[in-house]
Amino acid sequence: MPGRLSDKTAIITGAGQGIGAAIAQRFAEEGARVVIAEINPTTGAAVADALLRQGHRAHFVQTDVADAGSVEAMVAETVRHFGAPQVLVNNAGINVFDDPLHLTDSAWQRCFSVDLLGAWHGCRAVLPHLLAEGNGSIVNIASVHAFQIIPHTFPYPVAKHGLLGMTRALAIEYAAQGVRVNAICPGWILTQINVDYWNSFPDPAAERARTEARQPMQRVGSVDEVAWPAVFLASDEASFVTGATLVVDGGKSLQFDG
Repeated sequence: MPGRLSDKTAIITGAGQGIGAAIAQRFAEEGARVVIAEINPTTGAAVADALLRQGHRAHFVQTDVADAGSVEAMVAETVRHFGAPQVLVNNAGINVFDDPLHLTDSAWQRCFSVDLLGAWHGCRAVLPHLLAEGNGSIVNIASVHAFQIIPHTFPYPVAKHGLLGMTRALAIEYAAQGVRVNAICPGWILTQINVDYWNSFPDPAAERARTEARQPMQRVGSVDEVAWPAVFLASDEASFVTGATLVVDGGKSLQFDG
């Protein structure tokens, strides 16, 4: 039985771990040809190799999304290996949290070069292929930081607000030409980054428990709970969905903590 993404070539940036790796796994299981565009050669190759061992079609291309040339080369390699892409998931991202008046110019640039400019590099390189086919889907992995401000996280939410703006602008720009652009905004998800955060406390288990207790569902989300919405948005099931923001946070952004 054909999968929901059969005959689609999908590029997933930052797919060497966490949410990106989960998206790659689910896309492959749904029949997509998956390109793992990851800056870390060890983790990126490991994800691709695991998919290949499962009998899926996968290819790793080392990619620095902050470098436009690197992204363009990755897309060219995708075309050579699998053909033109039909799906792009801009998942690569980094956390840069600082006091606004202590933030250095280099830290600001580092944040925006990956979290916003990196996504634009991907869009700009892939859009000509999607437009040539008159069909395609871009899924930007944003964050609840894109519409809520959490203290002491500057300038990360500024970049994520920009990513939502870009999502909406590109969605309207290319809607009539068959290209859909949407965003997913995860909340607390069980990723290695968050595990590392909890591990920075004297009692990691207690800190995780405190995080979970603050969630309406009394738990954090799994990476698959972001991956499956990405499958939907990339598939033809979402053919009339564009410019949308799908919030995957267990209801946390609706909760008043005052």
